[in-house]
Amino acid sequence: MKVGDIAPDFTLPREDGTMLCLYDQLSRGPVVLFFYPKAMTSGCTAESCHFRDLSKEFAKHGAIRIGISADRVEKQRQFSEKHDFDYPLVSDSNRQVAQAYEVKRPGPLFNRRVTFVIGTDQKIAGVISSELNMDKHADEALKIVASLTS
Repeated sequence: MKVGDIAPDFTLPREDGTMLCLYDQLSRGPVVLFFYPKAMTSGCTAESCHFRDLSKEFAKHGAIRIGISADRVEKQRQFSEKHDFDYPLVSDSNRQVAQAYEVKRPGPLFNRRVTFVIGTDQKIAGVISSELNMDKHADEALKIVASLTS
């Protein structure tokens, strides 16, 4: 997936068991969809907490943050409760959405760490990829969101 592509829609279960549809979220504002490899690991915790800590900045631009991994709903719930996340975590346990966004690694390997900024027009406005710099995802996504709403 690259800038300008139409973001594939999906409906997946949230950490609280309710269903979340991407395109429904886009009716409220731009979406920052961040794929992370595995809940409760050090890198994914650092990345997800940074997205949480920038809550006010994302809200200022009307952006909706959504975390996504192959973890099951229960693990997403535990992860969210442990770190007091103020945004949904969705469970892509069969990794079909990861495949659609081209972040699925082969076999049992965890998905790649990639963030997509999606405009209200359903087009991808930014792609951030870094396996090692956990702050880069939220920091760069915020810059892209700011450029969309200014």
